[in-house]
Amino acid sequence: MSSDHFRNTDAMQSSPRCGARTRGGTICRAPALHGKTRCRMHGGARRSGAPRGNQNARKHGMFAKDRITERRQIRDLLDESWKLLDGLK
Repeated sequence: MSSDHFRNTDAMQSSPRCGARTRGGTICRAPALHGKTRCRMHGGARRSGAPRGNQNARKHGMFAKDRITERRQIRDLLDESWKLLDGLK
């Protein structure tokens, strides 16, 4: 590489930084995407992040009170069945 080559990096060095925390606990030093506050690796890329709306909500009643009591009753029934089987040995 010739020594007379000059690389203009002023724009990149003066651009705002991402600022997200890395796994090592330091702050990410990658440049933030244009119009964003994060870099492409920390959520600045298009279509990154959670889907819009409430699509990640618990929909299937897995945590409803009646489902919890039903699972508890099934578990108790299975425990009694195992005790009964152990008593027959």
